[in-house]
Amino acid sequence: MTRTLAERELTSEGPRRCAGDPATRRGKRSVAVNLAESPLTWLHARGHLSDRQLDAGERLRADWERAQLAPSVTMRWDPVRIKGSGESGLAAGERQLAAKARFDAAVAAAGPGLADVLWRVACAGESLPVAEKALAWPARSGKLVLRLALDRVAAFYRLG
Repeated sequence: MTRTLAERELTSEGPRRCAGDPATRRGKRSVAVNLAESPLTWLHARGHLSDRQLDAGERLRADWERAQLAPSVTMRWDPVRIKGSGESGLAAGERQLAAKARFDAAVAAAGPGLADVLWRVACAGESLPVAEKALAWPARSGKLVLRLALDRVAAFYRLG
């Protein structure tokens, strides 16, 4: 897979999506981000997912990360800080619980037959062939199921 690197400003919340003009970033730290790492981005770049479906998958993954649902080897005490999450009046634990509630509701909106491939591709970062093989599905069937799941999640998040 070809790497697609983009320079992002590194903030305390993580890499900022819009890096801005290089002339105005003097003295600020930056990081190179591989935009081709996400299976959703890969599918979107090849025209298999619409903008709405990509946004739904990214919102689901963001809630998954905010809720800190990823497996970890040891206990982590540092909260995930995401600026502009729209939950400014909540404490860190309350934001985490709200993200988990949104994640659970979005997966439930996708439905029981669609949630497994949705989680594997959008959150765990598995490619579609790997997810299809793990679920014992026929080859090239996951793309259609993933698109249906992302449409339902987009409706849940009220994406236009």
